[in-house]
Amino acid sequence: MISKIYYHKYQLSEHTYLIGTTEKGLSFIGSRDQGIQEMEQFYYGVQLVDDEQMTNKYANQLKEYLEAKRQDFTMELDIPGTKFQESVWNELRKIPYGETRSYTEIAQAIGKSKSVRAVGSAVAKNPVLIVVPCHRVITKSHKLGNYRGGLTMKRDLLTLEGAID
Repeated sequence: MISKIYYHKYQLSEHTYLIGTTEKGLSFIGSRDQGIQEMEQFYYGVQLVDDEQMTNKYANQLKEYLEAKRQDFTMELDIPGTKFQESVWNELRKIPYGETRSYTEIAQAIGKSKSVRAVGSAVAKNPVLIVVPCHRVITKSHKLGNYRGGLTMKRDLLTLEGAID
């Protein structure tokens, strides 16, 4: 159970990103240009402390990714979820940079082929956008589908990675 999150807003690649961490690891990356309310929806009642020093190392890796200088993240995560959510999030982290998978493929990969909608729900509850690359999940008909950060952000991330034109 998380009781305190250190957060800070960063201006990266023409957008503002809110990054949150605990003593154990990264716990939140917000959608572009959103406020602290988005983090409060994920971590209702948790003490929030603005602390740039605690979030800098995570911001540096995110900046490198957004500048196309990094493809993989090397950071600890602290993202509590159900066992099912954690299995989905772990599978998302296996999707290589520049590739996509469908919700159906994720469901099959975790051995829950009939749970495509539940996979979609778990993807939507991912608190660390980009690092747990939910933007790489598309529909089986190769449409973008939904994304907490909005379809423009999803399209931009997939274009950055060369997954779409």
